[in-house]
Amino acid sequence: MITAIVFVQAETARIPEVAQAIADLEGVSEVYSTTGRTDLIVMVRVRTHEEIALVVADRLNKVPGIVDTETHIAYRAYSKHDLESAFSLGLD
Repeated sequence: MITAIVFVQAETARIPEVAQAIADLEGVSEVYSTTGRTDLIVMVRVRTHEEIALVVADRLNKVPGIVDTETHIAYRAYSKHDLESAFSLGLD
């Protein structure tokens, strides 16, 4: 699974509609409304790099109300859940 994190700047008056339109796109797993310079943070989870291009360049960037995007590809994930499973002794 490949994860891309997309920072989205949107027209202020359209943030809720833009967020919902992005959330409805295939390949988008979550959309977070945030404070600061970035209006929305979008999590894209797909199987191939080609699919990232389809989701981000061909669909997400064409949502009306988006002003700018910045895409980051994740190459390693760290989370409490991952660490617990890595060190689990299988004792339940």
